[in-house]
Amino acid sequence: MSSARVVVTGIGLTSPIGHDLATATAALREGRHGIVTMPEWDAVVGLGTRLAALCADAPIGHYTRKQIRSMGRVAVLATYATEQAVKDAGLPAEVVQSDAVGLAYGSTHGSSASTEEFCRKVFEKRGFQGIAASTYLKFMSNTCTVNLAQFFGIHGRVLSTCSACTSGSHAIGQGYETIKHGYHDVMLCGGAEEMHFSHAGIFDILYATSTQYNQRPEQSPRPFDAARDGLVVGEGAGTLVLESEAHARRRGARIYGEVIGFGASCDGEHVTMPSVDGMASAMRRALADAGITPGEVDYINAHGTGTEAGDIAESHATLKVLGPDVPLSSTKGHTGHTLGACGALESAFCLSLMHERFVPPTRNLETVDPRCAPLNFVRGAPQPKAKMDIVMNNNFAFGGINTSLLFRRYA
Repeated sequence: MSSARVVVTGIGLTSPIGHDLATATAALREGRHGIVTMPEWDAVVGLGTRLAALCADAPIGHYTRKQIRSMGRVAVLATYATEQAVKDAGLPAEVVQSDAVGLAYGSTHGSSASTEEFCRKVFEKRGFQGIAASTYLKFMSNTCTVNLAQFFGIHGRVLSTCSACTSGSHAIGQGYETIKHGYHDVMLCGGAEEMHFSHAGIFDILYATSTQYNQRPEQSPRPFDAARDGLVVGEGAGTLVLESEAHARRRGARIYGEVIGFGASCDGEHVTMPSVDGMASAMRRALADAGITPGEVDYINAHGTGTEAGDIAESHATLKVLGPDVPLSSTKGHTGHTLGACGALESAFCLSLMHERFVPPTRNLETVDPRCAPLNFVRGAPQPKAKMDIVMNNNFAFGGINTSLLFRRYA
């Protein structure tokens, strides 16, 4: 089967550091972050962390009640990001609603706030009286894909990629393969997450959240740093419009870059403990899919959550595949860990960084943990980089699920 080249023609996002690509990129350059203290979490018994990264001023108030009656916040954020991406790509409604366009989207799960509301009514009142018919649609696991499909009138294939922290990157990978093998001309791809105290609580139970910096939010998270103490949960959404090169050129679309490789793997060993070999496998598969050597990669956007086990394993997997010289940083120091959205947001950042020709530092990385592999960690200030032609975005999730995406400057 012949394969099509796959390009990115539209980007939309809402994140803790901005609600458009230019604002978010400026924040990465200037060191601005979205980490805040959550005093309202004082009321949650047994919760240690008080840190989060919010889309507090997300411009999502323009939707009518009818448009979002089946949406929780996670689907609304996804809708906003996708609306911006479609507009950015210049796709008219008749194209979006044609058989040529599909959708791949993910989140960790549905709306947690809606789940809480449903459970309180059912278990406190021991019944279903007063529960709206649309409530389940807000917290079902595929709420983003279902609501996006209805909102935009999608008629092509719809893929739900609920794989925890690789949900967004899995969606982009699935969309890329769908176009590459000729099943669709266009795919809307991405991931989203909404903030809820239960997300922090889950990682808290696993001793994986940052607690030492509760009153100093600007000092956490600290990916790869010796003084890190865990991740900071975040929210957001990111959407990429992927197209076959032929389709994009026919309509004269602006092209941000090309998706040239996707690798996915599973550790098959442990639900929460990452595997160096499993992570390395995903990177190798992406390189093989792209047909490039490790030495051709100019920058690595690391998953880098700020957890001990994750950072150490990822660094050694990266060294194993790409060696010690490729500049590497984690943008989660700026955004927190946006869970189901991170793969999509970080892919959007990668595409922007290629054009802006700089590598952002990992915020708060002062002293690299000596247990991490000796990599070219970018620290302190942004690093100008004249050659920024191929970038890799890596994401890893519970269950040992690993993804690696490769993007290339379009010529």
